Amino acid sequence: MSGGEIAALIAAGAFLMLVIVLAVPILRLRHTVDEATQALRQVNQRTGPMLDNVNLTVDNVNTTLGQFQTSLDGVNVQLARVDVMTQHVSSATANVANLVNVVTTTASSPLVKAAAFTYGLRKATGDKRKADEEQAMREELKARKRMRRG
Repeated sequence: MSGGEIAALIAAGAFLMLVIVLAVPILRLRHTVDEATQALRQVNQRTGPMLDNVNLTVDNVNTTLGQFQTSLDGVNVQLARVDVMTQHVSSATANVANLVNVVTTTASSPLVKAAAFTYGLRKATGDKRKADEEQAMREELKARKRMRRG
């Protein structure tokens, strides 16, 4: 055997040792890869039904939100009606306040009181004159009737 053949045999033996040393971790790695593959299959099998449940839950939430939106629309319509009623009540309240101010001003104003007193005095004086004139006229008519008779 020549030196080259011995070197080849040593290289072949070293390569065989390398393959044997690397075969053990590769076999262990194969078991790890098989376990990971099995875990991924289980996750895939469980994910489908979970996603179906999530889709059903989202559909139920969307339905509930639609009903809630309908309720909110109804509430908004009622609030608009209440707003209109509030505006009417506010307008009526303002009118009553103005009327109270007018009555208060009329009843408590000294100028108005003086004018009312003067009017009453003129009316009373006028009524008295009219009554005196009517009385004088009656007496004069009675006097004329007496003169005609007598």
